[in-house]
Amino acid sequence: MRAEGEAVSRCINTNCPARLKESVLHFAARGVMDIDGLGEVLVNKLVDSGQVKSVADLYKLTIEDLVKIERMGSKSALNVVNNIKTSLQQPLNRLINGLGIPFVGERTAQILAETFGDLDKIMNGDERGIKKKRKKWARKSRTAIRQFFDQHSNRALVERLRNEGFVFTYTVTRHTGKLQGLTFVLTGTLPNLTREEAQARIEAAGGKVAKSVSKKTSYLVAGEEAGSKLDKAKELGIKVIDEEGLIGMMA
Repeated sequence: MRAEGEAVSRCINTNCPARLKESVLHFAARGVMDIDGLGEVLVNKLVDSGQVKSVADLYKLTIEDLVKIERMGSKSALNVVNNIKTSLQQPLNRLINGLGIPFVGERTAQILAETFGDLDKIMNGDERGIKKKRKKWARKSRTAIRQFFDQHSNRALVERLRNEGFVFTYTVTRHTGKLQGLTFVLTGTLPNLTREEAQARIEAAGGKVAKSVSKKTSYLVAGEEAGSKLDKAKELGIKVIDEEGLIGMMA
């Protein structure tokens, strides 16, 4: 089944293995729960063996469970288990993104966390309340949020994640720093920093990171294979800097 406005077809059966594998991979991805070592091969084996029937099952996995899997050594198993435990420290916006709510990606998850400050308020609110908070949100997003939390299975998942130790509240940090008031766009591969690390440093120094180049962009941080964003920045007269230049601005 393909939801209106979505490019990817979705299996409507929550027990569908293909959908479950997709959900676990999304949950574990960099920029979401960031569970290093939990890649496609391992996820396939965990789902096919019945060890993982929900993303919450990840938090029940032990080293002993993982070493039983073909080609999984004890050191690798330890790293995966530790990375799963570490993911419990991820902020609310990443958890919201990880739930896989249709039409709720990284940016919308961030806005939801900042606007409501509590997953319970999002989960128990109505579509009208969500619209009142953010009138610019598309109806399809508001409806998808409400429909997601109206499903008993999704609420049960949220409660399991709560019991595992996730923090359901969000505190907005008001940054002050050398990049205060500046908006950056990242493109290409930086020599030393990952995209996530560069974004975290910018935000810690008071700056903002946008996904696309516009007249509001202060700087484009460009690495190797910068692509079309670099062309757009040059077209708009946006100043282009490299990783060294970015670090220098924060020093």
